[in-house]
Amino acid sequence: MGDRRLARELALQALFYFDMDRGDPAELLELFCTNFEEMVTEPVKPFFLELVEGVTASRDEINTLLNRCSSNWKISRMPVVDRNIMRIATFELVKRPDIPSSVSINEAVEIGKRFGTRGSGSFINGVLDRIRLSENID
Repeated sequence: MGDRRLARELALQALFYFDMDRGDPAELLELFCTNFEEMVTEPVKPFFLELVEGVTASRDEINTLLNRCSSNWKISRMPVVDRNIMRIATFELVKRPDIPSSVSINEAVEIGKRFGTRGSGSFINGVLDRIRLSENID
C-alpha cells in the first residue's frame, strides 16, 4: 500500500474517532497519533496531518457541499464511514488542485469499498462526482 493511501485510511479512522468522541480535535489527534505511532510514520505523517487538519478546519464548507450534492441524504444521516471518506475527498477536490480529481474520487471509492458497506462505493462516487461538476473541478 502506498503512503498516500495509508494516510487517507488513517485520516478516515481519525475523523471517525473525532465523530464518535466529539472532544477537542487537537487532543484527539494527539491521542490518535500516540496510539497508532507505528502506522503514522514519517513518510505518511505530513499528508495524514494535512488531511485531518484540513478537513477539521474546513468542515462547515465541506459539509455544505456534501449536503447540497447528496440527493435525499442529510449529512447527519449518512453512514459515518462514508461521510468521512467523502469529507477527505472533498477537501482534496476543493483545497488540493494539484491532486487530479479522478485520483481523489477513485481513492475514496476504493476506501469506501474496503471500509464501508456494499453500496458505499457507488454512493461515494455519485456524491463526489456531483461536487466535482458543481464546483467546475477538472
